[in-house]
Amino acid sequence: MAHPVPSAPKRNSLFVSAALPTVEEVSAGGVVVDLEDDGRRVAIIARINRGGRLEWCLPKGHPENDESAQEAATREIAEETGIEGQVIAPLGSIDYWFTVTGHRVHKTVHHFLLRATGGNLTIENDPDHEAVDVAWVPLADLAARLSFPNERRIVDLARGVLADHA
Repeated sequence: MAHPVPSAPKRNSLFVSAALPTVEEVSAGGVVVDLEDDGRRVAIIARINRGGRLEWCLPKGHPENDESAQEAATREIAEETGIEGQVIAPLGSIDYWFTVTGHRVHKTVHHFLLRATGGNLTIENDPDHEAVDVAWVPLADLAARLSFPNERRIVDLARGVLADHA
């Protein structure tokens, strides 16, 4: 008995017409480190994700008006952590995809290494109220605390820059 030869799959016109539009988003943030502390502490935030789980992450947010990525990172870190900082070096960018109701998002986040220059740890200045907690975490313990592998890679880059500036 001969076996039928499978034909090429046909495109489902319903699926093609229902494809989600893509939106490009850009954010900036990074690693703000207290260099005065022997443990080289880093300020990170906690937020509740769409699934209701707590995630610890680096502070970040969208540039406003004509802000550069560096200016946005400095402002967002101050708003989300309460810590003022001065940029030491760029750390690179990460990008990822996610889906929200009605569209897919391709997000690029530009990261910077900042030296803490002042302020007090607080989430009270976060205008979006995304952060639900904030903490100083020793640089050595940061990889175990952060929720996302791509942010752990950014922290590794920050460690390398700090070693070069030691």
